[in-house]
Amino acid sequence: QVQLVESGGGLVQAGGSLRLSCAASGRTISSHAMGWFRQAPGKEREFVAAISFGGGSTYYASSVKGRFTISRDNAKNTAYLQMNSLKPEDTAVYYCAADYSYQRIAARNEYDYWGQGTQVTVSS
Repeated sequence: QVQLVESGGGLVQAGGSLRLSCAASGRTISSHAMGWFRQAPGKEREFVAAISFGGGSTYYASSVKGRFTISRDNAKNTAYLQMNSLKPEDTAVYYCAADYSYQRIAARNEYDYWGQGTQVTVSS
């Protein structure tokens, strides 16, 4: 079992930045691909970004590519999402997730473990 806890969310003005963290416990995340998803009110949970086991490969949704950066520190058992140039449409609850494989990484039903989420609100 892997327990995931997100932190770093908050209220920020458009154009600002936030860094989300996803701290894992129970097992090392080095054997998992890590992903970030988000869910806005009234919308389905959508893929944001994913990173492979060692961090050598990343993948982003087109809506965040060039603005968000996913990273991980396996020694700290933590994954991160650096979010720059934030827009009001980025407002959502952000979730991190762990997957035993790095296949179909944009599909939320592929992920085995989920955190509880952290709220990000971007004001215009």
